[in-house]
Amino acid sequence: MDSVIGRIGGKCLLTIHFVDTSLMLAFLRDFNTSASVIQIINLLDKILGYETFSQLFPVILTDNGSEFSAPMALEKDADGIRRCRVFYCDPSSPFQKGAIENNHELIRRIIPKGKSFGGLSQPQIQLMMDHINSYNRKKLNGKSPHDLFSFLHGPETLQKLGATKIAPNEIILSPSLLK
Repeated sequence: MDSVIGRIGGKCLLTIHFVDTSLMLAFLRDFNTSASVIQIINLLDKILGYETFSQLFPVILTDNGSEFSAPMALEKDADGIRRCRVFYCDPSSPFQKGAIENNHELIRRIIPKGKSFGGLSQPQIQLMMDHINSYNRKKLNGKSPHDLFSFLHGPETLQKLGATKIAPNEIILSPSLLK
């Protein structure tokens, strides 16, 4: 789990990367706060249900950013039941979560670094992620993260997450996608 910042002090993204499939989720947040991260984790728990959430998120690895400073609120649901475990990378060690950083490069093809996320909506962010997750990867033996996630975790889970497959000839990984 990580954050992608547009302009400092503005809207940002929470990204969640599934290492086994390279699928990445992204959620637009008004502010880069721990409360906004907790809200998204609670929403995912509600959408997926405890069992599926716990299977998909046995461990959440993140950095020591202030937005991830409430691990118990992430690990436990509203009833105090443990749903996952949160671990932190060592300081100044982004290589410990290199796969998510690599996927961020695909986001930056569409939303260049320094560009504000202020004019964007969650449906636009979902569209961007649908294109990124439908993009075939050499490291996945020519499959897309969407296809692999569907195979391993079921198409119904992708449907709950609002993910849609984009045809290979329709994938756009440039700023023109969101215009």
